[in-house]
Amino acid sequence: MSLTHLGVIADGNRRWAKENGLPKIEGHKKGLKTIEILVAAAAKAKIPYITFYVFSTENWGREEAEVSYIMKLAETKIMSMAKKMAENNVRLLILGTRGKVNPTLTSLGEKAEKITADCTGTTVCFCFNYGGEQEIADAANIAMETDGEITPATIRKHLYHPEVPDLDMVVRTSGEERISGFMLWRSAYAEFMFIKKYFPEMKAEDIGEILAEYEKRNRRFGK
Repeated sequence: MSLTHLGVIADGNRRWAKENGLPKIEGHKKGLKTIEILVAAAAKAKIPYITFYVFSTENWGREEAEVSYIMKLAETKIMSMAKKMAENNVRLLILGTRGKVNPTLTSLGEKAEKITADCTGTTVCFCFNYGGEQEIADAANIAMETDGEITPATIRKHLYHPEVPDLDMVVRTSGEERISGFMLWRSAYAEFMFIKKYFPEMKAEDIGEILAEYEKRNRRFGK
């Protein structure tokens, strides 16, 4: 039983920083480095899709300085990350709404996707300014307008980047045991794994441990 799509709820950046006597922004900075490490490990393991939940629509409620830093961090790093992915045949996709996102960052995100569009290796998705309920609502509205009806099939084809398959395994770090709206449609039959370590503490070898755990699961899909 091979794992096609791994989802990672990247949780615990701020708590990691606090426990290490660092500002919150250092937790996010370290979290970005962790993403790069896990992307390389997932590509090496030939996992077709890996999705990181990095910023939800609810995260706008955090302190303004923290949110501003996260947006600036994304703005300054996304192109270099995309170029590195392209060099390693890794595709990048961004799932979420434009909403409050700065137009400059939105434009950079589109350019990053184009740079990696022809890559055929692992696809890395970032759920950024993302809400699971909002994704379904957006898909349902489009389905009603274009298909004239709302069914599971019409909703599915209008999800953000509908080519991205359902999740096989969802991993959440930091010891929290909830999904916080992460890919509600695609996680319907996913396996779940909750890891106590904070996201910045994740290492490349964790990908191997996740794959080993997935192999132990017996997926019946309701049968």
